[in-house]
Amino acid sequence: MENPILNVRHFNAYFGETKILSDIKIDIPKNRVTALMGPSGCGKTTFLRCVNRLHELTPGAHAEGKMYLMEDDIYKMNLILLRRKIGMVFQRPNPFPTMSIFDNVISGYLLNDIKLSKNRKEEIVEDALKKAALWKEVKDTLHKKGTFLSGGQQQRLCIARALSMKPDILLMDEPTSSLDPMSTNKIEELLLELKCELTVIIVTHNMQQAGRVSDRTAFFYLGEMVEYDKTKEIFTNPKNKTTQNYITGRFG
Repeated sequence: MENPILNVRHFNAYFGETKILSDIKIDIPKNRVTALMGPSGCGKTTFLRCVNRLHELTPGAHAEGKMYLMEDDIYKMNLILLRRKIGMVFQRPNPFPTMSIFDNVISGYLLNDIKLSKNRKEEIVEDALKKAALWKEVKDTLHKKGTFLSGGQQQRLCIARALSMKPDILLMDEPTSSLDPMSTNKIEELLLELKCELTVIIVTHNMQQAGRVSDRTAFFYLGEMVEYDKTKEIFTNPKNKTTQNYITGRFG
């Protein structure tokens, strides 16, 4: 693969003595959506959390191996810089409850004590909300709390919050699992637009969703990456029997 944005080699992750990820090797292409699929407990979310080093926040958790964001070794990078370059959206919408919509979007700058002019803040907020397809819905209520929004709007607010830092990669951990079909559809449409500007890695249990939004799919099982290919190949012509059994619904 030419010039991957994320390059992972011989990567292992542990909780205490228990190995959760075993010898992961994957190259993630730039400006594409890559889906991580597999049954519960197979290591997908742990892998995602290792990419922006949230995994190591859990007591007893550690990782070994190589993971590069282009030329930079992720495990040697400054953490604040890393998390600006690699944003994350979680399974359940989690806007900061005491903050307005405006302050939620700009919170990365506030929390990192990055000084901005009033005009610059307004530009960043408008740009991020437009990219998250939320601007038209909230532009007249920017100073209301984010928790007043619907579940789908809250999740798009969390996407806007991540986008405001202008990341290179956006990690998404089952971002639509708690949303209704209409909100899910809006976020899927959004992903297809976002890949013009950044790289998306999405964990999903929903095979139809992986088929709709992703360019490449990795299938994880029991802590190993069993197969990784173009999404169409994975769904129509899987090379591995375990992948085939999962896709045809024989287990999962």
